[in-house]
Amino acid sequence: MFLFRWIRRTLTLVIIIALIAPGYAASKVWRAANNPIVRSADVIVVLGTAQLNGKPGEALEARLVEAKRIFDKALAPTVITVGAGAPGDRTTEAASGKIWLIAHGVPAKKITAIEEGRDTLVSTKAYTEVMKKRMVSDVIIVTDPFHCLRAMTMANDQGVVSTCSPVQTGPNTISNSGYRYLLREAGAYLVYITVGRRGVQISDHLPGADILTKVVP
Repeated sequence: MFLFRWIRRTLTLVIIIALIAPGYAASKVWRAANNPIVRSADVIVVLGTAQLNGKPGEALEARLVEAKRIFDKALAPTVITVGAGAPGDRTTEAASGKIWLIAHGVPAKKITAIEEGRDTLVSTKAYTEVMKKRMVSDVIIVTDPFHCLRAMTMANDQGVVSTCSPVQTGPNTISNSGYRYLLREAGAYLVYITVGRRGVQISDHLPGADILTKVVP
């Protein structure tokens, strides 16, 4: 009888957690997207996403536009673009981002391109390692609104202090991206904080396209 009660209570607890956790994660992702806090920092980081032969895709260009906007407001003195290329690409997300920023008036000496990472965690580890070598610790992450929470959480776990400046244009603004992106990010956030922090890395890269072009309706 005791064993039966224990099993029943355990199953009940598991079911409750399974029902509550997604809603909790989705609410956190939503709040982070809708209430961004941006303050002065040591560096702006543009997280990579799709580019084609050196030309940023719509999602990446929106991030670059936002990075230039906050750079022009003197919120940080330098910019890091991050992101590798897909097999067969002639260039990388980081390199195409740097070229775009230079073409739009950001001095080349103020930009570092880190050509690593095709998912958020690998990219985060790459740029935070560079920050630590430079002995700086404050970063403004530029990405999409619903991606902000997970990107900041990963950065904080790597020992830097982060805020997020979400895009204001492009296909992945809150109004354009829809609930599919929100739900996917809620799931990815849950996976990261439950198993990712314990060393089980599950990539958020989707073959053939970046995370964003797959989830936008």
